[in-house]
Amino acid sequence: METTRLSSKGQVMLPKALRDAYHWEAGQELVAIAVGDGILLKPKKPFQETTLADVAGCLHYQGKPKSLDEIESAVQQGFTEQWRDCR
Repeated sequence: METTRLSSKGQVMLPKALRDAYHWEAGQELVAIAVGDGILLKPKKPFQETTLADVAGCLHYQGKPKSLDEIESAVQQGFTEQWRDCR
């Protein structure tokens, strides 16, 4: 177990043994998550760069293509249902 202190500026120095174990270097972005009586620090992982083909390829729609009128009607119906629920 390692100990550290909170500075007057709210900074915490992570012990070298932990930084080395997790391969964290200066500038590493971390996500702080409140968990019960402590805080979990995890490395922030950026989203991988994707293309439209990568994203659209995961949809796998097998039905007949929808017309623009059908799409607009579905959007209007969804909006109407959500608006009704907000009252």
